[in-house]
Amino acid sequence: MTVETEAMTVRRPARAWLAGAVGAAVGVAGLTSTAQAAGHFHWWAGFIVVPGALIAASGAVLLAQGRSTGKGLFGYVTACAGALVFTVGALLMVGKMGEGWPLMISLPALAVAGTYAWRPEHPLARAFHRMIASLAVAGAALGVTFVLMNTGALDLEGDWWGWFMMLGAVLVALNGLELLRHRIEYRLQAVALAIGPAAFVFLLGLRMARGAWPY
Repeated sequence: MTVETEAMTVRRPARAWLAGAVGAAVGVAGLTSTAQAAGHFHWWAGFIVVPGALIAASGAVLLAQGRSTGKGLFGYVTACAGALVFTVGALLMVGKMGEGWPLMISLPALAVAGTYAWRPEHPLARAFHRMIASLAVAGAALGVTFVLMNTGALDLEGDWWGWFMMLGAVLVALNGLELLRHRIEYRLQAVALAIGPAAFVFLLGLRMARGAWPY
């Protein structure tokens, strides 16, 4: 390895961390400007926003440096945790925690859903992981629904929870049925374990959506 190659190898991580720091600074500055322009600037929330931005940026750098390694996994978890902290600080800074608290449901759910692309080798483990990630998508949708309801953009009446129960049941059933194309031991038992509870939850959600439960 030549001297120039060694120097480039050293510079790359430094540039990545510098870019992460710049990204965090831009995010904090943009949020601060938005809060001041809206007239709801709570400066003390900066003690939450700044650490959150730095944590998220650090995680993003680690994820970029080792996407398919343990370092990448640690970076992903760190970035998601930082994004959650930053969001809490942002809601406090602009005084919108009352309307935006459902994001505390959506963001962790999206963090779990984001792992969908990671493929465990064994089909059973892969199906279980995808089932959890799929349910996380439903959880994120639930959080978004709460946000829309809190802001007045959506008005749902009745026992609308039942629709999300049915959605979750369908996702579980589909991931269970996917096992049928794999020739593995205990395939039918695994499918039955997924379909059985999913069918029960679906029927329960349907009954709730119709307003016939628990009354």
